[in-house]
Amino acid sequence: MPEVRRPRIGFLGAGQMAGALARAWSAHGLIEPSEGLASDPNPEARSRFVERCGWRCLPSNRDVVVESDVLILAVKPQALAALIDDVRPLVKSHHLIISILAGVPLARLEKEIGTGRFIRVMPNTPCLVGASASAYSPGPTATAEDIDLVDRLFNAVGKAYRLPESLLDAVTGLSGSGPAFVYTIIEALSDGGVRVGLPRDVATGLAAQTLLGAARMVLETGWHPAQLKEMVTSPGGTTIAGLHALERGSLRATLIDAVVAATQRAAELGKE
Repeated sequence: MPEVRRPRIGFLGAGQMAGALARAWSAHGLIEPSEGLASDPNPEARSRFVERCGWRCLPSNRDVVVESDVLILAVKPQALAALIDDVRPLVKSHHLIISILAGVPLARLEKEIGTGRFIRVMPNTPCLVGASASAYSPGPTATAEDIDLVDRLFNAVGKAYRLPESLLDAVTGLSGSGPAFVYTIIEALSDGGVRVGLPRDVATGLAAQTLLGAARMVLETGWHPAQLKEMVTSPGGTTIAGLHALERGSLRATLIDAVVAATQRAAELGKE
């Protein structure tokens, strides 16, 4: 039997997320670097993209559209209108269009582009190390094959959940922005370690490994985080003293507020 040709994937936009996904997919053997393509008008962005993942990166969005079967919209939401104006004449019904733009609804893409099949995805940057947390929502014209492709691409670099589109802004607020919240927590824990006498490199390593181990416990045991917390919290011990300090500082409320604020901003971006 003749070999089935893999779809040609092209990024429109070559920023941080595009580079992370391209590098991850190549590292996992899903896409050969020679098969991948991207575009960006910024020469520095093109150079960084090529250096990171080895894919071709062109200045012309239109060239990528012509050469690709799958188009991944990877520009800032504020740049979407100009991108659509540029490529709309060349988008055809055979194109699968995957949007990773925060806050931009499928209905807007379908209306403004006019043809093609659409799936909206919200990934996050830990895809670079195979630990992404993503969610996706297919549009009404997406085929079973389209959905299977997106599921395979994003589960290959972490965990991907199919959700109603109405929940994707919430995903943006939690897992899309969440890595930055976690990095802030790691930095703060490291500062705490330095404050009590640990060398900075040791403090940062202990903090990062502690979060990694705790996350694996949640995912691999299936236990509620409160149960796992109780396993560490002895009566009158060190952990309850620390937890008391966290409660005094309103850590829970602050993290909830951060997710809500990021979710609301994602919704605003879709309207701008």
